[in-house]
Amino acid sequence: MHRLRRGDRGPAVAEVCGALSGLGLLDDGGGATGNGDYWRATDALFDDVLDSAVRAFQQQRGLLVDGIVGPATYRALKEASYRLGARTLIYQLSAPLYGDDVATLQRRLQDLGFYVDRIDGFFGSVTHDALSAFQREIGLAADGICGPDTLRSLELLGPRVTGGNPHRISEEELVHRSGPQLTGKRIVIDPGLGGPDKGLSVPTEFGDMYESEILWDLASRLEGRMAATGMETFLSRPWDANPNDVERASTANGFDADLMISLRCARSASPLANGVAGFHFGNSHGSASMIGQVLAGFVQREVVARTSLQDCRTHGRTWDLLRLTKMPTIQVDIGYLTNEYDAQILTNPRYRDVIAEAILISVKRLYLLGQDDQPTGTYTFAELLAEELAAINRG
Repeated sequence: MHRLRRGDRGPAVAEVCGALSGLGLLDDGGGATGNGDYWRATDALFDDVLDSAVRAFQQQRGLLVDGIVGPATYRALKEASYRLGARTLIYQLSAPLYGDDVATLQRRLQDLGFYVDRIDGFFGSVTHDALSAFQREIGLAADGICGPDTLRSLELLGPRVTGGNPHRISEEELVHRSGPQLTGKRIVIDPGLGGPDKGLSVPTEFGDMYESEILWDLASRLEGRMAATGMETFLSRPWDANPNDVERASTANGFDADLMISLRCARSASPLANGVAGFHFGNSHGSASMIGQVLAGFVQREVVARTSLQDCRTHGRTWDLLRLTKMPTIQVDIGYLTNEYDAQILTNPRYRDVIAEAILISVKRLYLLGQDDQPTGTYTFAELLAEELAAINRG
């Protein structure tokens, strides 16, 4: 779709106005023009009021807050408009269903003890199985289809449990069971860009260096260190391709990995924007990946402690890469290539070594679960490797 922004006019703008009005984020009593019918007009204007409403929606839904209605924001608007009962929910591979109605169904099934995954608004196989189990228990046809009979039963039954977070508990249990050693852990490393998509270029004393080269090199350094500890590593893409985030998530899911770590560079219209930031799955339904949140926090603290990059903290987001991966996934924006200082850091191979080591140490901290840990920024790759080898020899 065409990306809509301030100053645009037309029926597509009217559709966005109507969607935001339905969500209570835009006044439908006159809007910016004093005319209550202005979202139905073919020349509806994307004005400052609408820009503010779009930004509020993006912030609420864990999207990039830029005031632009691109594919991700438009899709989120459509998903937010669905209410449970307005359509039949069914698991279909060819055209999977997404929406707030699915999230509401997942929440109700979770309260009844049938669904333990994250509330992500995606009707996949896990939601289908949980719904089928619920139907089976109450004597309905276990077809995994949420129609009128199933909805009535969901409304009649009160929750069995409240106040807990089954998804958080299940993620914690997976980490506990896997043990503190890194050997055998399966990790997907996801360097951004690729192929003809080289990204920004940064001048260095040896010539221009492209964003894709920085990310591929960092991924390779991280992969080498992880392999040395006995971890199984997979790259989400080959050197000569740039799959979209949905394709990267699908590839990662096919590896049945324990974690996915995505590496990106940030950019800004302002050359003053700088620093490293971490992202994990988290949405407006109150659902988040606990392991992703913890790992992103570890990476953030380790990178900041070992470099002079500004701490831009960690954030929950609903991006496809974080939402569609079955395993806990984090994205690390390792610095702004539009900032002179950050660019100097990222084009320096010694600092890329430091960042790779920081990420590996963070993964180790995750599996240590706070046991026998060392202060942030002090644990070295050599120490970690020696401990891993000693544990293997003891075993």
